[in-house]
Amino acid sequence: MPFADNQGARIHYQAVGSGPALVLHHGTLGSGADWADLGYVDALKADHQLILLDSRGHGESDKPHDPAAYDLGLRASDVLAVLDDLSIRKSDYFGYSLGGWIGFELAKLAPNRFYSFIFGGAHPYAENMQAFRNLINPAEFATVMDQFFGGRLAAMRSRFLANDLDALQALTQDRESNADVLPSMTMPCLLFAGELDPRLAKVKECASSLPSPTFFTLPECDHITALVRSDLVIPHIKDFLSKVGP
Repeated sequence: MPFADNQGARIHYQAVGSGPALVLHHGTLGSGADWADLGYVDALKADHQLILLDSRGHGESDKPHDPAAYDLGLRASDVLAVLDDLSIRKSDYFGYSLGGWIGFELAKLAPNRFYSFIFGGAHPYAENMQAFRNLINPAEFATVMDQFFGGRLAAMRSRFLANDLDALQALTQDRESNADVLPSMTMPCLLFAGELDPRLAKVKECASSLPSPTFFTLPECDHITALVRSDLVIPHIKDFLSKVGP
């Protein structure tokens, strides 16, 4: 089981497929294994070496309970540590939700390490995360997960329920704006969101502030189903990646 070390924090990852590297970064509660359950791995692995990492606080990676351990710069450097562990100089990047938010920090810290960025359900603007923190408590967490999964995706449900709730509370901090990076992001960027996603307006605003964006929406999809409907997302990703990269 491969791990990269980032200043003493162990970050779990898996590399699948062959071709130009593409980092897949999950959202809060998730892990790298989610991409396989949702169909992204099978659809993309023939053309890309997929880097499936577990963000710190998730999956098999270390799960500190100190909020300071989840500094945005540290989370971005976790991705770079994984690329370094694989001796990958430059890659494409696809981040959903939390993964997208971290992607904007990567564009600020290490723009030369990425050919392109794909941002799903994510923007770089300030955001209060209290509503999400309210869901992360032992009394309600299992019920919320059961309501969401409803018998679907049993493996993902099990992984979600296995999360360390203290780590999730520590990592779900209010987000400060990182929008000052947008004018400098001259690399190709693809952004998308569900039309029912509360973040849609901010994602649109973000796209309009980028030098070279491509943007699409997913009808009748909210923040969760926009990722689950990989059948709608993957054609856009394949088309975008066919035009960028090495």
